[in-house]
Amino acid sequence: MAFCSTSSFPNRFAFHTPKLQPLVSMSLSSKLPLHFSGNARFNRNHVHHHNPTIFKIRASNSLGSGTKLVLLSSAVTVTTAVANRVLYKLALVPMRDYPFFLAQFITFGYVVIYFSILYIRYRARIVTDEMLAIPKLRFVAIGFLEALGLVTGMSAGAVLPGPVIPILNQTFLVWQLMFSTLFLRRRYSTNQLVGCLLVAAGVVVAIASGSNTGQMLSEVQFFWPALMIVSCSFQAWASVIKEYIFIDSATRLKHKSLDIFVVNSFGSGFQALFVLLSLPLLSSLKGIPFVQLPSYFKSGAGCFLNLGADRPNCDGAPLLPLLYVITNLAFNISLLNAVKTSSAVVASLLVMLSVPISVYILSRPLPYLPEGTSLSPFFLLGCTILVCGLFLYNTTQPVRASSEDD
Repeated sequence: MAFCSTSSFPNRFAFHTPKLQPLVSMSLSSKLPLHFSGNARFNRNHVHHHNPTIFKIRASNSLGSGTKLVLLSSAVTVTTAVANRVLYKLALVPMRDYPFFLAQFITFGYVVIYFSILYIRYRARIVTDEMLAIPKLRFVAIGFLEALGLVTGMSAGAVLPGPVIPILNQTFLVWQLMFSTLFLRRRYSTNQLVGCLLVAAGVVVAIASGSNTGQMLSEVQFFWPALMIVSCSFQAWASVIKEYIFIDSATRLKHKSLDIFVVNSFGSGFQALFVLLSLPLLSSLKGIPFVQLPSYFKSGAGCFLNLGADRPNCDGAPLLPLLYVITNLAFNISLLNAVKTSSAVVASLLVMLSVPISVYILSRPLPYLPEGTSLSPFFLLGCTILVCGLFLYNTTQPVRASSEDD
């Protein structure tokens, strides 16, 4: 989620899940079983017949720890998402002439980082052979969809006005809701759907305040906004496949938790492969002739490291770019962990929550960005709508089966 198989999953892969639990009260029991001391089945049956109070207390403690885990994961995701957006803006101060280099450095550099971490965890027996035996075709699909989303998004972004792009990107959540319903068989209540739409609407109101979006789009052919919306569908599809991998692995690994670095490593690896194949097209979209890419990357690396006395425009490097790279790495890991512990839709809601917070921080005077900007009342209105949407989504209680009453 640069936070995009072209065919749907077969029916035998369909996973029927209950309604998506609220973020605050979401139970992990469907993915992470409750842990009891000794033989789980014996203890549960024994307690149920002789002292149900003890069982309820133990189950409540397990659910409470699961809720705390989700809350902690959510807080880390929002924090790293805000820091990622702010530091990206700061990193572009020294790297203003080399944003394409920074993007490719992250794409290919993360492959080395993720696989190095995966190897270390494999040697430490955290990652097992069964985890590495997960079918790789799904990772190929993830890499292909994310690369396709990058190419189509950059194509549309080269034509569309800047303020319009983040507004069109809010269709990402709509695509996620549709794909998770189709492929994961999730069912959302009316309150949850309205809450998601309110979150997207709040982000649009907040970031579109003070701009005449309609007038800007009137000067652009309909094809380009449509292409940007389609690019969001590729990214959303890839995120739902990641969630499906975690769900399916619970059965394949006999209820063991799949390590997130398996998904990060292979997903990033195949994405880098497809990006490499499309590099001539991507460079031309950025106005860089393919034959000049080696010299461009060499100059970008020099600015990134701030080497040479003839680089007055690279003030702030390498500190700011390195801080962004580290934060972006932490954000991607925490985001995938949020997908694992909750769902792709909840992860998207967390990222959306970070948008107005980031805009507010960037409106204040910052190092290397001393000029602040004033925010209109529409920004506060958008934030209010967003918070209302999150509250509506998270306070929706799932329908419980009668068998769970005891």
